[in-house]
Amino acid sequence: MMPTPGAPAIRLTDIHKSFGPVRANRGASLEVMRGEIHALVGENGAGKSTLMRALSGMYAPDSGRMEVADADGILHEVTGWSTAEAIAAGVGMVHQHFMLVSTLTVAENLMLGAELTKDGALRVLDTARAAREVDALSQRTGLRVNALQRVSELSVGEAQRVEILKALYRGARTLILDEPTAVLSPPEVAELWQVLRHMRARGETIVLITHKLDEVMSISDTVTVMRHGRTTARLRTADTTPPEIAREMVGRDVVLATEMRQDAAMAGEGWAVARDGESVAPASDARSLGTSSFPLPALEVRVLAVGNARRTRAVDDVSFSISPGEILGVAGVEGNGQTELIEAIAGFRQVRSGSILLDHRDITHTAVRARGQAGLSHIPEDRHARGLVLDYSIAENLILGQQHRFARGGFLNTLDGDRIADNARRQIAAFDIRPNDPTLPARALSGGNQQKIVVAREMGRDFRVLLAAQPTRGVDVGAIEFIHAQLRGARDAGKAILLVSADLAEILALSDRVAVMYGGRFVVVLPRAQASESVLGPYMTGAEEAA
Repeated sequence: MMPTPGAPAIRLTDIHKSFGPVRANRGASLEVMRGEIHALVGENGAGKSTLMRALSGMYAPDSGRMEVADADGILHEVTGWSTAEAIAAGVGMVHQHFMLVSTLTVAENLMLGAELTKDGALRVLDTARAAREVDALSQRTGLRVNALQRVSELSVGEAQRVEILKALYRGARTLILDEPTAVLSPPEVAELWQVLRHMRARGETIVLITHKLDEVMSISDTVTVMRHGRTTARLRTADTTPPEIAREMVGRDVVLATEMRQDAAMAGEGWAVARDGESVAPASDARSLGTSSFPLPALEVRVLAVGNARRTRAVDDVSFSISPGEILGVAGVEGNGQTELIEAIAGFRQVRSGSILLDHRDITHTAVRARGQAGLSHIPEDRHARGLVLDYSIAENLILGQQHRFARGGFLNTLDGDRIADNARRQIAAFDIRPNDPTLPARALSGGNQQKIVVAREMGRDFRVLLAAQPTRGVDVGAIEFIHAQLRGARDAGKAILLVSADLAEILALSDRVAVMYGGRFVVVLPRAQASESVLGPYMTGAEEAA
Protein backbone atom coordinates (compact mmCIF):
# COMPACT_ATOMS: atom_id res chain seq x y z
CA MET A 1 0.00 0.00 0.00
CA MET A 2 1.37 3.41 -0.98
CA PRO A 3 1.10 6.17 1.64
CA THR A 4 -1.31 8.98 0.86
CA PRO A 5 0.46 12.20 -0.25
CA GLY A 6 0.11 14.80 2.47
CA ALA A 7 -0.46 12.21 5.20
CA PRO A 8 1.52 12.75 8.43
CA ALA A 9 5.11 11.48 8.31
CA ILE A 10 5.95 12.77 11.82
CA ARG A 11 3.72 13.61 14.76
CA LEU A 12 5.24 14.78 18.04
CA THR A 13 2.81 15.61 20.84
CA ASP A 14 3.42 17.43 24.15
CA ILE A 15 7.17 16.70 24.29
CA HIS A 16 8.99 17.63 27.50
CA LYS A 17 12.77 17.39 27.93
CA SER A 18 15.00 18.82 30.66
CA PHE A 19 18.72 18.74 31.30
CA GLY A 20 19.08 19.31 35.02
CA PRO A 21 17.63 22.78 35.68
CA VAL A 22 17.44 23.60 31.96
CA ARG A 23 13.99 22.94 30.44
CA ALA A 24 14.63 22.62 26.72
CA ASN A 25 11.17 21.42 25.62
CA ARG A 26 8.02 22.37 27.50
CA GLY A 27 5.12 20.63 25.78
CA ALA A 28 6.37 21.10 22.21
CA SER A 29 4.37 19.61 19.34
CA LEU A 30 5.14 19.14 15.66
CA GLU A 31 3.31 17.59 12.72
CA VAL A 32 5.12 17.19 9.39
CA MET A 33 3.41 15.85 6.30
CA ARG A 34 4.86 13.30 3.91
CA GLY A 35 6.47 14.87 0.86
CA GLU A 36 6.92 18.37 2.29
CA ILE A 37 9.81 20.58 3.30
CA HIS A 38 8.98 21.80 6.78
CA ALA A 39 10.93 24.69 8.36
CA LEU A 40 11.41 24.67 12.14
CA VAL A 41 12.39 28.12 13.41
CA GLY A 42 12.85 29.92 16.70
CA GLU A 43 15.34 31.86 18.79
CA ASN A 44 18.55 30.28 20.09
CA GLY A 45 17.60 28.05 22.99
CA ALA A 46 13.98 27.70 21.83
CA GLY A 47 14.34 23.90 21.88
CA LYS A 48 14.41 23.15 18.15
CA SER A 49 17.54 20.98 18.10
CA THR A 50 16.52 19.16 21.28
CA LEU A 51 13.14 18.28 19.78
CA MET A 52 14.78 16.95 16.60
CA ARG A 53 17.41 15.03 18.54
CA ALA A 54 14.58 13.27 20.35
CA LEU A 55 13.05 12.43 16.98
CA SER A 56 16.40 11.09 15.70
CA GLY A 57 16.89 8.89 18.78
CA MET A 58 19.68 10.85 20.46
CA TYR A 59 17.51 11.85 23.44
CA ALA A 60 14.57 10.16 25.12
CA PRO A 61 11.87 12.70 25.99
CA ASP A 62 10.86 12.98 29.64
CA SER A 63 7.23 12.77 28.56
CA GLY A 64 5.07 13.08 25.45
CA ARG A 65 4.38 10.94 22.42
CA MET A 66 6.44 10.47 19.22
CA GLU A 67 4.98 8.87 16.08
CA VAL A 68 6.68 8.22 12.74
CA ALA A 69 5.12 6.76 9.58
CA ASP A 70 6.51 3.63 7.94
CA ALA A 71 7.00 3.16 4.19
CA ASP A 72 3.25 2.49 3.82
CA GLY A 73 2.31 5.70 5.62
CA ILE A 74 1.11 4.03 8.83
CA LEU A 75 2.06 5.91 12.01
CA HIS A 76 3.82 3.96 14.75
CA GLU A 77 4.69 5.16 18.23
CA VAL A 78 8.48 5.43 18.56
CA THR A 79 8.80 7.38 21.83
CA GLY A 80 12.28 6.86 23.27
CA TRP A 81 13.66 4.89 20.33
CA SER A 82 17.40 4.63 19.66
CA THR A 83 19.46 6.22 16.90
CA ALA A 84 19.89 2.78 15.30
CA GLU A 85 16.13 2.29 15.23
CA ALA A 86 15.63 5.78 13.78
CA ILE A 87 18.19 5.16 11.01
CA ALA A 88 16.64 1.76 10.22
CA ALA A 89 13.27 3.49 9.88
CA GLY A 90 14.74 6.02 7.43
CA VAL A 91 15.06 8.99 9.79
CA GLY A 92 18.43 10.72 9.47
CA MET A 93 19.70 13.91 11.10
CA VAL A 94 22.49 16.20 9.92
CA HIS A 95 23.73 18.06 12.97
CA GLN A 96 24.81 21.68 13.19
CA HIS A 97 28.18 20.61 14.61
CA PHE A 98 29.94 17.94 12.61
CA MET A 99 30.03 14.34 13.83
CA LEU A 100 32.84 13.05 11.64
CA VAL A 101 36.06 11.18 12.44
CA SER A 102 38.77 13.54 11.23
CA THR A 103 41.43 10.85 10.71
CA LEU A 104 39.24 8.79 8.34
CA THR A 105 38.46 9.44 4.69
CA VAL A 106 35.11 10.66 3.42
CA ALA A 107 34.19 7.13 2.26
CA GLU A 108 35.22 5.60 5.60
CA ASN A 109 33.09 8.11 7.50
CA LEU A 110 30.07 7.33 5.37
CA MET A 111 30.61 3.59 5.93
CA LEU A 112 30.65 3.84 9.74
CA GLY A 113 27.74 1.80 11.03
CA ALA A 114 26.95 0.49 7.54
CA GLU A 115 30.26 -1.12 6.62
CA LEU A 116 30.65 -2.88 3.29
CA THR A 117 32.79 -6.02 3.32
CA LYS A 118 34.38 -8.18 0.67
CA ASP A 119 33.42 -11.83 0.34
CA GLY A 120 35.51 -14.23 2.39
CA ALA A 121 36.13 -15.31 5.95
CA LEU A 122 38.31 -12.32 6.85
CA ARG A 123 35.49 -9.83 6.15
CA VAL A 124 37.84 -7.15 4.87
CA LEU A 125 36.24 -3.73 4.49
CA ASP A 126 35.53 -2.96 0.84
CA THR A 127 36.68 0.67 0.82
CA ALA A 128 37.02 0.74 -2.96
CA ARG A 129 33.35 -0.14 -3.40
CA ALA A 130 32.38 2.40 -0.75
CA ALA A 131 34.38 5.07 -2.58
CA ARG A 132 32.61 4.23 -5.85
CA GLU A 133 29.21 4.47 -4.15
CA VAL A 134 30.12 7.77 -2.51
CA ASP A 135 31.28 9.15 -5.86
CA ALA A 136 28.04 8.05 -7.49
CA LEU A 137 25.94 9.60 -4.70
CA SER A 138 28.00 12.77 -4.89
CA GLN A 139 27.44 13.02 -8.64
CA ARG A 140 23.71 12.28 -8.31
CA THR A 141 23.07 14.87 -5.62
CA GLY A 142 25.48 17.57 -6.77
CA LEU A 143 27.15 17.56 -3.32
CA ARG A 144 30.69 17.24 -4.61
CA VAL A 145 33.32 15.61 -2.40
CA ASN A 146 36.48 13.55 -2.84
CA ALA A 147 35.67 10.12 -1.40
CA LEU A 148 39.32 9.31 -0.66
CA GLN A 149 40.21 12.58 1.07
CA ARG A 150 40.69 12.65 4.84
CA VAL A 151 38.11 14.69 6.74
CA SER A 152 40.92 16.58 8.52
CA GLU A 153 41.89 18.05 5.14
CA LEU A 154 38.39 19.30 4.27
CA SER A 155 37.14 22.86 4.49
CA VAL A 156 34.16 23.53 6.74
CA GLY A 157 31.86 23.66 3.71
CA GLU A 158 33.15 20.35 2.37
CA ALA A 159 32.66 18.70 5.77
CA GLN A 160 29.04 19.90 5.78
CA ARG A 161 28.47 18.18 2.44
CA VAL A 162 29.86 14.94 3.89
CA GLU A 163 27.40 15.13 6.80
CA ILE A 164 24.48 15.48 4.40
CA LEU A 165 25.77 12.67 2.17
CA LYS A 166 26.18 10.43 5.22
CA ALA A 167 22.46 10.63 5.97
CA LEU A 168 21.50 10.08 2.32
CA TYR A 169 23.96 7.16 2.06
CA ARG A 170 22.01 5.41 4.83
CA GLY A 171 18.78 5.71 2.88
CA ALA A 172 17.09 8.50 4.84
CA ARG A 173 13.46 9.09 3.74
CA THR A 174 12.96 11.69 6.45
CA LEU A 175 15.93 14.05 6.58
CA ILE A 176 16.43 16.49 9.46
CA LEU A 177 18.86 19.30 8.65
CA ASP A 178 20.10 21.53 11.49
CA GLU A 179 21.38 24.81 10.02
CA PRO A 180 22.70 23.05 6.86
CA THR A 181 23.58 26.18 4.92
CA ALA A 182 25.56 27.92 7.67
CA VAL A 183 28.82 27.04 5.90
CA LEU A 184 27.66 26.93 2.26
CA SER A 185 28.08 29.53 -0.46
CA PRO A 186 25.07 30.65 -2.57
CA PRO A 187 25.91 28.21 -5.42
CA GLU A 188 26.24 25.36 -2.88
CA VAL A 189 22.93 26.36 -1.28
CA ALA A 190 21.28 26.25 -4.71
CA GLU A 191 22.67 22.74 -5.21
CA LEU A 192 21.33 21.65 -1.83
CA TRP A 193 17.88 23.07 -2.61
CA GLN A 194 17.87 21.05 -5.82
CA VAL A 195 18.63 17.89 -3.80
CA LEU A 196 15.82 18.66 -1.34
CA ARG A 197 13.30 19.39 -4.08
CA HIS A 198 14.12 16.10 -5.77
CA MET A 199 13.60 14.32 -2.44
CA ARG A 200 10.27 16.08 -1.97
CA ALA A 201 9.20 15.08 -5.49
CA ARG A 202 9.91 11.44 -4.57
CA GLY A 203 7.59 11.77 -1.57
CA GLU A 204 10.35 12.07 0.99
CA THR A 205 10.18 14.43 3.96
CA ILE A 206 12.58 17.16 5.09
CA VAL A 207 12.66 19.10 8.35
CA LEU A 208 14.85 22.17 8.03
CA ILE A 209 16.06 23.95 11.19
CA THR A 210 17.21 27.40 10.11
CA HIS A 211 17.50 31.01 11.21
CA LYS A 212 17.60 32.31 7.64
CA LEU A 213 14.12 33.50 6.79
CA ASP A 214 14.92 33.98 3.10
CA GLU A 215 15.63 30.23 3.02
CA VAL A 216 12.35 29.52 4.77
CA MET A 217 10.48 31.49 2.11
CA SER A 218 12.35 30.00 -0.85
CA ILE A 219 12.36 26.29 0.02
CA SER A 220 9.74 25.38 2.64
CA ASP A 221 6.07 24.47 2.37
CA THR A 222 5.19 24.91 6.05
CA VAL A 223 6.75 26.69 9.04
CA THR A 224 6.55 25.78 12.72
CA VAL A 225 7.74 28.42 15.21
CA MET A 226 9.08 27.59 18.67
CA ARG A 227 9.69 29.95 21.58
CA HIS A 228 10.99 29.07 25.05
CA GLY A 229 10.59 25.34 24.45
CA ARG A 230 7.00 25.55 23.22
CA THR A 231 5.36 25.47 19.80
CA THR A 232 3.74 28.85 19.23
CA ALA A 233 2.67 28.87 15.55
CA ARG A 234 2.24 26.70 12.47
CA LEU A 235 2.09 28.67 9.22
CA ARG A 236 1.77 27.96 5.51
CA THR A 237 4.84 29.54 3.93
CA ALA A 238 2.83 30.91 1.00
CA ASP A 239 0.56 32.77 3.45
CA THR A 240 3.22 34.45 5.61
CA THR A 241 6.15 36.86 5.37
CA PRO A 242 9.65 37.05 6.93
CA PRO A 243 8.68 39.93 9.27
CA GLU A 244 5.66 37.95 10.50
CA ILE A 245 7.78 34.86 11.16
CA ALA A 246 10.41 36.99 12.93
CA ARG A 247 7.74 38.52 15.18
CA GLU A 248 6.48 35.04 16.09
CA MET A 249 10.05 33.95 16.88
CA VAL A 250 11.17 36.93 18.95
CA GLY A 251 7.95 38.54 20.13
CA ARG A 252 8.79 41.93 18.59
CA ASP A 253 9.57 43.54 15.25
CA VAL A 254 13.07 42.74 13.95
CA VAL A 255 15.20 44.56 11.38
CA LEU A 256 16.28 41.76 9.02
CA ALA A 257 19.65 41.56 7.24
CA THR A 258 17.92 41.84 3.86
CA GLU A 259 16.42 45.16 4.92
CA MET A 260 19.83 46.42 6.10
CA ARG A 261 21.33 45.28 2.78
CA GLN A 262 18.73 47.27 0.85
CA ASP A 263 19.43 50.35 2.98
CA ALA A 264 23.16 49.97 2.36
CA ALA A 265 22.63 49.63 -1.38
CA MET A 266 20.77 52.96 -1.40
CA ALA A 267 23.96 54.72 -0.32
CA GLY A 268 24.76 55.28 -4.00
CA GLU A 269 24.72 53.87 -7.49
CA GLY A 270 28.34 53.10 -8.35
CA TRP A 271 29.61 55.42 -5.59
CA ALA A 272 30.99 54.52 -2.18
CA VAL A 273 30.01 56.64 0.83
CA ALA A 274 32.76 57.53 3.28
CA ARG A 275 32.18 57.71 7.02
CA ASP A 276 32.08 61.52 6.86
CA GLY A 277 29.30 61.37 4.26
CA GLU A 278 31.41 62.54 1.33
CA SER A 279 31.16 60.49 -1.84
CA VAL A 280 34.19 58.66 -3.17
CA ALA A 281 34.36 58.07 -6.92
CA PRO A 282 34.76 54.41 -7.91
CA ALA A 283 38.06 53.31 -9.38
CA SER A 284 38.01 52.54 -13.10
CA ASP A 285 39.40 49.09 -12.32
CA ALA A 286 37.68 47.56 -9.26
CA ARG A 287 40.59 45.14 -8.78
CA SER A 288 42.78 48.05 -7.74
CA LEU A 289 40.79 48.68 -4.55
CA GLY A 290 42.71 46.24 -2.33
CA THR A 291 43.93 49.27 -0.43
CA SER A 292 41.40 51.16 1.67
CA SER A 293 40.41 54.68 0.63
CA PHE A 294 40.49 55.63 4.32
CA PRO A 295 43.79 57.00 5.73
CA LEU A 296 46.19 55.39 8.20
CA PRO A 297 45.44 51.65 8.02
CA ALA A 298 45.03 49.79 11.31
CA LEU A 299 45.71 46.42 9.64
CA GLU A 300 47.97 45.81 6.65
CA VAL A 301 48.56 42.47 4.94
CA ARG A 302 51.41 42.49 2.42
CA VAL A 303 51.92 39.77 -0.22
CA LEU A 304 50.86 37.08 2.27
CA ALA A 305 51.33 33.38 1.44
CA VAL A 306 50.00 30.65 3.75
CA GLY A 307 49.82 26.88 3.25
CA ASN A 308 47.62 24.06 4.49
CA ALA A 309 47.70 20.26 4.45
CA ARG A 310 46.82 20.14 0.73
CA ARG A 311 48.29 23.27 -0.79
CA THR A 312 51.52 25.13 -0.23
CA ARG A 313 49.75 28.39 -1.07
CA ALA A 314 46.21 28.23 0.26
CA VAL A 315 46.62 32.01 0.59
CA ASP A 316 48.48 33.17 -2.49
CA ASP A 317 50.18 36.58 -2.24
CA VAL A 318 47.20 38.46 -0.80
CA SER A 319 47.59 42.18 -0.01
CA PHE A 320 45.06 44.59 1.51
CA SER A 321 44.65 47.15 4.27
CA ILE A 322 41.81 48.20 6.58
CA SER A 323 41.62 51.57 8.26
CA PRO A 324 39.96 52.60 11.53
CA GLY A 325 36.24 53.01 11.02
CA GLU A 326 35.99 50.52 8.16
CA ILE A 327 34.61 47.03 7.57
CA LEU A 328 36.19 44.97 4.78
CA GLY A 329 33.95 42.02 3.95
CA VAL A 330 35.40 38.88 2.38
CA ALA A 331 32.98 36.72 0.40
CA GLY A 332 33.72 33.42 -1.30
CA VAL A 333 32.98 29.71 -1.47
CA GLU A 334 34.33 27.89 1.60
CA GLY A 335 37.78 26.39 1.05
CA ASN A 336 39.29 29.19 -1.02
CA GLY A 337 41.73 30.38 1.63
CA GLN A 338 39.49 32.41 3.96
CA THR A 339 40.16 30.15 6.95
CA GLU A 340 43.92 30.16 6.39
CA LEU A 341 43.93 33.95 5.97
CA ILE A 342 42.11 34.60 9.25
CA GLU A 343 44.15 32.01 11.18
CA ALA A 344 47.44 33.46 9.89
CA ILE A 345 46.47 36.98 10.96
CA ALA A 346 45.25 35.65 14.34
CA GLY A 347 48.54 33.77 14.87
CA PHE A 348 47.25 30.20 14.68
CA ARG A 349 48.84 29.37 11.35
CA GLN A 350 52.43 29.83 10.15
CA VAL A 351 53.09 32.36 7.39
CA ARG A 352 55.21 31.16 4.45
CA SER A 353 56.04 34.65 3.20
CA GLY A 354 54.77 38.20 3.38
CA SER A 355 53.95 40.31 6.41
CA ILE A 356 51.12 41.38 8.73
CA LEU A 357 51.16 44.81 10.36
CA LEU A 358 48.93 45.97 13.22
CA ASP A 359 49.06 49.75 13.66
CA HIS A 360 52.29 49.73 11.60
CA ARG A 361 53.87 47.14 13.93
CA ASP A 362 55.00 43.88 12.34
CA ILE A 363 53.18 41.00 14.08
CA THR A 364 53.87 38.34 11.42
CA HIS A 365 55.64 36.04 13.88
CA THR A 366 54.22 37.38 17.15
CA ALA A 367 52.55 35.02 19.65
CA VAL A 368 48.75 34.87 19.84
CA ARG A 369 48.58 36.43 23.32
CA ALA A 370 50.87 39.30 22.30
CA ARG A 371 48.62 40.04 19.32
CA GLY A 372 45.65 40.24 21.65
CA GLN A 373 47.51 42.60 23.96
CA ALA A 374 48.39 44.74 20.92
CA GLY A 375 44.68 45.16 20.12
CA LEU A 376 43.74 42.21 17.88
CA SER A 377 40.49 40.37 18.63
CA HIS A 378 39.28 37.21 16.87
CA ILE A 379 35.86 35.59 16.48
CA PRO A 380 36.80 32.16 15.00
CA GLU A 381 34.69 30.38 12.38
CA ASP A 382 34.61 27.14 14.39
CA ARG A 383 33.49 27.97 17.91
CA HIS A 384 34.14 24.44 19.20
CA ALA A 385 37.65 24.08 17.81
CA ARG A 386 38.89 27.62 18.45
CA GLY A 387 36.41 29.55 20.55
CA LEU A 388 35.28 27.51 23.55
CA VAL A 389 36.24 24.91 26.11
CA LEU A 390 32.90 23.14 26.26
CA ASP A 391 33.36 21.70 29.76
CA TYR A 392 34.30 25.11 31.20
CA SER A 393 31.56 27.31 32.61
CA ILE A 394 30.07 30.26 30.76
CA ALA A 395 31.96 32.57 33.13
CA GLU A 396 35.27 30.81 32.45
CA ASN A 397 34.76 30.85 28.69
CA LEU A 398 34.07 34.58 28.84
CA ILE A 399 37.66 35.23 30.01
CA LEU A 400 39.54 32.74 27.81
CA GLY A 401 42.72 34.35 26.52
CA GLN A 402 42.34 37.17 29.03
CA GLN A 403 42.90 35.26 32.26
CA HIS A 404 45.79 37.54 33.23
CA ARG A 405 43.34 40.44 33.51
CA PHE A 406 41.40 38.57 36.21
CA ALA A 407 44.36 37.39 38.28
CA ARG A 408 45.13 38.54 41.79
CA GLY A 409 48.57 40.08 41.96
CA GLY A 410 49.38 38.87 38.43
CA PHE A 411 49.40 35.16 39.36
CA LEU A 412 47.19 33.01 37.13
CA ASN A 413 46.74 30.38 39.85
CA THR A 414 44.87 32.97 41.96
CA LEU A 415 42.06 34.16 39.70
CA ASP A 416 39.61 36.67 41.17
CA GLY A 417 36.34 34.77 41.25
CA ASP A 418 34.25 37.82 42.15
CA ARG A 419 35.53 39.82 39.17
CA ILE A 420 35.04 36.83 36.84
CA ALA A 421 31.45 36.40 38.06
CA ASP A 422 30.75 40.14 37.70
CA ASN A 423 32.16 40.10 34.15
CA ALA A 424 29.98 37.10 33.30
CA ARG A 425 26.82 38.75 34.64
CA ARG A 426 27.44 41.88 32.58
CA GLN A 427 28.26 39.99 29.37
CA ILE A 428 25.36 37.55 29.76
CA ALA A 429 22.94 40.47 30.16
CA ALA A 430 24.47 42.52 27.33
CA PHE A 431 24.40 39.67 24.82
CA ASP A 432 21.27 37.89 26.12
CA ILE A 433 23.04 34.56 26.65
CA ARG A 434 20.55 31.85 27.64
CA PRO A 435 20.28 30.25 30.13
CA ASN A 436 21.66 33.15 32.16
CA ASP A 437 23.42 30.99 34.77
CA PRO A 438 27.19 31.74 34.54
CA THR A 439 28.07 28.46 36.28
CA LEU A 440 26.58 26.25 33.54
CA PRO A 441 29.09 24.53 31.23
CA ALA A 442 29.15 25.90 27.69
CA ARG A 443 28.25 22.39 26.51
CA ALA A 444 24.76 22.80 28.01
CA LEU A 445 23.91 25.74 25.74
CA SER A 446 22.47 25.77 22.24
CA GLY A 447 24.86 26.44 19.37
CA GLY A 448 23.61 29.99 18.96
CA ASN A 449 24.11 30.80 22.63
CA GLN A 450 27.58 29.28 22.49
CA GLN A 451 28.29 31.68 19.63
CA LYS A 452 27.07 34.58 21.76
CA ILE A 453 29.68 33.67 24.41
CA VAL A 454 32.47 33.95 21.83
CA VAL A 455 31.15 37.20 20.36
CA ALA A 456 30.63 38.73 23.82
CA ARG A 457 34.18 37.85 24.90
CA GLU A 458 35.90 39.09 21.75
CA MET A 459 33.86 42.27 21.33
CA GLY A 460 33.82 42.99 25.05
CA ARG A 461 37.60 43.45 25.21
CA ASP A 462 39.56 46.57 24.24
CA PHE A 463 40.50 45.95 20.60
CA ARG A 464 41.74 47.95 17.64
CA VAL A 465 41.19 45.34 14.94
CA LEU A 466 38.53 42.61 14.93
CA LEU A 467 38.75 39.45 12.82
CA ALA A 468 35.13 38.33 12.56
CA ALA A 469 34.84 34.92 10.87
CA GLN A 470 31.22 33.79 10.46
CA PRO A 471 30.14 35.90 13.49
CA THR A 472 26.44 35.02 13.27
CA ARG A 473 26.68 31.37 12.21
CA GLY A 474 23.83 29.44 13.83
CA VAL A 475 22.41 32.55 15.53
CA ASP A 476 18.73 33.56 15.51
CA VAL A 477 17.36 36.67 13.79
CA GLY A 478 17.10 38.71 16.99
CA ALA A 479 20.70 37.95 17.94
CA ILE A 480 21.86 38.60 14.35
CA GLU A 481 20.26 42.04 14.54
CA PHE A 482 22.07 42.68 17.84
CA ILE A 483 25.48 41.40 16.66
CA HIS A 484 25.22 43.41 13.44
CA ALA A 485 24.48 46.51 15.54
CA GLN A 486 27.56 45.75 17.67
CA LEU A 487 29.74 45.43 14.56
CA ARG A 488 28.42 48.67 13.07
CA GLY A 489 28.86 50.38 16.43
CA ALA A 490 32.47 49.18 16.67
CA ARG A 491 33.10 50.41 13.14
CA ASP A 492 31.58 53.80 13.95
CA ALA A 493 33.75 53.97 17.10
CA GLY A 494 36.84 53.76 14.91
CA LYS A 495 37.56 50.03 15.00
CA ALA A 496 38.83 48.20 11.92
CA ILE A 497 36.97 44.97 11.08
CA LEU A 498 37.83 42.13 8.71
CA LEU A 499 34.54 40.28 8.18
CA VAL A 500 34.52 36.82 6.61
CA SER A 501 31.09 35.32 6.06
CA ALA A 502 29.42 32.70 3.88
CA ASP A 503 26.23 34.79 4.14
CA LEU A 504 26.24 37.31 1.29
CA ALA A 505 23.34 39.22 2.85
CA GLU A 506 25.53 39.78 5.91
CA ILE A 507 28.52 40.87 3.82
CA LEU A 508 26.39 43.30 1.81
CA ALA A 509 24.59 44.65 4.90
CA LEU A 510 27.74 45.50 6.85
CA SER A 511 30.73 46.08 4.57
CA ASP A 512 32.26 49.33 3.32
CA ARG A 513 34.23 47.32 0.74
CA VAL A 514 33.71 43.75 -0.43
CA ALA A 515 36.48 41.40 -1.56
CA VAL A 516 35.91 38.02 -3.18
CA MET A 517 38.45 35.29 -2.41
CA TYR A 518 38.89 32.52 -4.97
CA GLY A 519 41.79 30.09 -5.30
CA GLY A 520 43.65 31.75 -2.45
CA ARG A 521 43.58 35.22 -4.01
CA PHE A 522 41.49 38.37 -3.76
CA VAL A 523 40.12 38.31 -7.31
CA VAL A 524 38.10 41.51 -6.94
CA VAL A 525 37.62 44.25 -4.35
CA LEU A 526 34.62 46.56 -4.76
CA PRO A 527 33.16 49.53 -2.90
CA ARG A 528 29.88 48.43 -1.34
CA ALA A 529 27.76 50.45 -3.75
CA GLN A 530 29.16 48.45 -6.69
CA ALA A 531 28.67 45.05 -5.02
CA SER A 532 25.62 42.84 -5.38
CA GLU A 533 24.91 39.12 -5.43
CA SER A 534 24.73 39.13 -9.23
CA VAL A 535 28.07 40.94 -9.52
CA LEU A 536 29.89 38.88 -6.88
CA GLY A 537 28.52 35.45 -7.85
CA PRO A 538 30.66 34.90 -10.99
CA TYR A 539 33.83 35.85 -9.07
CA MET A 540 32.92 33.42 -6.26
CA THR A 541 32.63 30.50 -8.68
CA GLY A 542 35.69 31.46 -10.76
CA ALA A 543 33.61 32.13 -13.86
CA GLU A 544 34.66 35.78 -14.08
CA GLU A 545 38.32 34.84 -13.68
CA ALA A 546 38.04 32.25 -16.45
CA ALA A 547 36.42 34.82 -18.70
